[in-house]
Amino acid sequence: MPGRLLIALLSVLPKHALSRGAGWLAERRVPVRWRARVHGTFSRLVGADPAEAAAPLEEYATLNAFFTRTLRPGLRPIAPGALVSPVDATVGAYGPVSADTLVQAKGHDYSLAALLADREFAAVFDGGTYTTLYLSPRDYHRIHAPLTGHVTAATYVPGDLWPVNAAAVANVADLFARNERIVLRLEAPGGGWLALVPVGATMVGMTRLAFDDHLHTNARRRRVEHRSYPSPHPVEAGGPVGHFEFGSTVVLVCSPEAGSIDPLEVGATVRMGQRIGSPAGGA
Repeated sequence: MPGRLLIALLSVLPKHALSRGAGWLAERRVPVRWRARVHGTFSRLVGADPAEAAAPLEEYATLNAFFTRTLRPGLRPIAPGALVSPVDATVGAYGPVSADTLVQAKGHDYSLAALLADREFAAVFDGGTYTTLYLSPRDYHRIHAPLTGHVTAATYVPGDLWPVNAAAVANVADLFARNERIVLRLEAPGGGWLALVPVGATMVGMTRLAFDDHLHTNARRRRVEHRSYPSPHPVEAGGPVGHFEFGSTVVLVCSPEAGSIDPLEVGATVRMGQRIGSPAGGA
């Protein structure tokens, strides 16, 4: 019942304006003498570990700078020869791709073609595997490549900004295909494709890419924007792809020709760089 009440309340609130406001607030400079207290308090409230941050708390001029922090070198080793988790997250769903259908939650399916906003691209994943990875505010919020390859295209798909927590997943139909998102096309070295889809959410200031400053979520433009990269952007497994400016979700879909995602238990915790599957011809 509380989840349904929250969704009912959010249905009448201006979610885009709230999210842009949260982003504006998170970008306000914090005086140096207050930074350790502000960032430390935030960490305690959400359960984040500030000891993992690459720099001392005093060096993060804004809450957003701390929130999108990099990590100390060596904290997330990249599993060799593997398909790796692109984020620190909790597994929200896992399964095979069949008949254009992914599972959002028990009793709630949605269309892969709707998620990718491209029926032709969705067709290449039939018989493949997918997982949904939820990032809470406590998690490390940078997004990395799950596999060595090339990003050939990215599409910004405007939409709603519902929360992506358990209450919303259970109560908002077609949630991930309705929310704002960026669809990244990653071509694997031996052929085949992965779709890496960072999904926006309420209070997420923006989702940004590491290699394209002009394509981001929660933009004031309300139209689909597709970019094909004439020189595809090379990425290595564990290399930077982008970041969330607050908690959200990544949907990762792997075609049979690119490899497969191992069975993942819903509710399990994964860390960026951890093995979650095998590339085609891999271990």
